[in-house]
Amino acid sequence: MDLNEIIKLGAQLFSQTNDKTAGLGQNQVVAALSQLLGGDPDGNGIDLAGLVAGLNGAGLAEIAMSWLGDGDNQPIDSEQLSQLFSSDQLSGFAQQLGIEQEEAQQGLSTVLPTILDKASQGGSLLGSDAGPSGILGAISKLFGRS
Repeated sequence: MDLNEIIKLGAQLFSQTNDKTAGLGQNQVVAALSQLLGGDPDGNGIDLAGLVAGLNGAGLAEIAMSWLGDGDNQPIDSEQLSQLFSSDQLSGFAQQLGIEQEEAQQGLSTVLPTILDKASQGGSLLGSDAGPSGILGAISKLFGRS
């Protein structure tokens, strides 16, 4: 599965998170997700490594490790999303979709773990140049794990 397919899957999942997001078109959600994740509206240039770095910088490295690893994904809540993205980013994302920020954050808390999980295998991220140990290995070193 390539990154564009993963973003489309994320958009589809986002549209299924609640009643407010059910009427959103896939292209609209793909564009909003892509821009939030540093790409263009077509889903190109998404920076998943930057997302992982942002999780780490926000003190959420354990969550990132669970998403990248092969086990269960830890959840992320609205407060943690606010640590990862600025309020301007979150409100802009919600406005782009024409929904309340609460609904946007609910959708993101479902979609982000899935996107990173599908974009990684054994700790290596699609398109990443993190080397043989992958991003999961780099994050593990922050915690003194090998």
